[in-house]
Amino acid sequence: MGNIVAIVGRPNVGKSTFFNRLIQRREAIIDSVSGVTRDRHYGKSDWNGQIFTVIDTGGYIVGSDDVFEAEIDKQVELAIDEADAIIFIVDVETGVTPMDEDVAQLLRKVNKPVLLAVNKVDNNKRLENAVEFYSLGLGEYFPIASTNGSGTGDLLDALIEAMPEVEAEEENELPRFAVVGRPNAGKSSFINSLIGEDRYIVTDIAGTTRDSIDTRYNRFGFEFNLVDTAGIRRKSKVKENLEFYSVMRSVRAIENCDVCLVVLDATRGFDGQVQNIFWLAHRNHKGIVILVNKWDLVEKETNTMKDYEARIRREMEPFTDVPIVFISVLTKQRVFKAIETAVQVFESRNRKIKTKEFNDIMLPIIQNNPPPAYKGKYVKIKFCTQLPTPHPTFAFFCNLPQYVRDPYKRFLENKLRQEFDFSGVPVTIYFRKK
Repeated sequence: MGNIVAIVGRPNVGKSTFFNRLIQRREAIIDSVSGVTRDRHYGKSDWNGQIFTVIDTGGYIVGSDDVFEAEIDKQVELAIDEADAIIFIVDVETGVTPMDEDVAQLLRKVNKPVLLAVNKVDNNKRLENAVEFYSLGLGEYFPIASTNGSGTGDLLDALIEAMPEVEAEEENELPRFAVVGRPNAGKSSFINSLIGEDRYIVTDIAGTTRDSIDTRYNRFGFEFNLVDTAGIRRKSKVKENLEFYSVMRSVRAIENCDVCLVVLDATRGFDGQVQNIFWLAHRNHKGIVILVNKWDLVEKETNTMKDYEARIRREMEPFTDVPIVFISVLTKQRVFKAIETAVQVFESRNRKIKTKEFNDIMLPIIQNNPPPAYKGKYVKIKFCTQLPTPHPTFAFFCNLPQYVRDPYKRFLENKLRQEFDFSGVPVTIYFRKK
């Protein structure tokens, strides 16, 4: 579990440029899934071997200056609530503005590391001008130029030093299931219907953030921790940014769980925000179960469920091998099935396939369907094995790994899924030189 760093500041001070600089090297590795819509507000970065998550809080701002004021406050609040450290970016060209002073006032009260970065410092004259930012009362500042990266090294060194120690995960912890989804999809009711009135089975462990609560669940022979993001309320009734904020609030829960139970409202469908949460879970290689709640409200005909499921799978392409359970929290319909499915997905995600068994099954398939020749060269795959990673990752060793195209990767992944049960589990495949 890594730290979360939030970037705050007024519009046009260069937050996004800085954000892109932080995540660019890793992004290519993390987001190699084709067809994933990437919301560019969240990514992973590493500096000196420390991996951390970066949130660019400059969500979607539209509107006039007074809207900006309210927006900035919301961004800073989001950062203060969710992040472990905050980078506050200001612009040396404009000097200290009233809005910077407002943000600084909020940040001075925070009990977390706050680093002040003065951006666009690309000559000596500007270096002298940067001195005025001492007046913000945030101590030392870091002169940087996010377009060419000068000064960012010192800033990141200081950031890593200031960040809280990441506690090592306890071994053999219980599986962690996060219940995520958009507001009002029925997340809290789902959790209540699981836990039922028998509250005595439940021990509340105070969550990592004060917002997400871990509940130990032990019934029907299953034992796991439920991470509830349902208690996450929106600060005020903001319509235009609801998407951004509820996805951001799910980030930590998703990163720290094994399986995500994505709850969606049957009357609303698999819409944009649910898709964002789904791809976020996929990108983090978590197990995924889709729960279609409020199924009791949908008019039924013979094939209603089949059609509905087909529609969702079309939206999820290419990762369609995900269990979809239709539930009604109100009538307790299939709530137990939902948990049973999550446990199965958890077990599949932790499955280790013996190398001999894996080769015995996969090599004949590859022999019958070898990778198509590319530029007149034939790829020969000689050996394959599962890598010792927390989620299923497989390496195929061959003579010309660079010539294996995406369609063949997908073919192998589909065969893998047919032979071994990886339903709901993102699988990673690498081709390596023998």
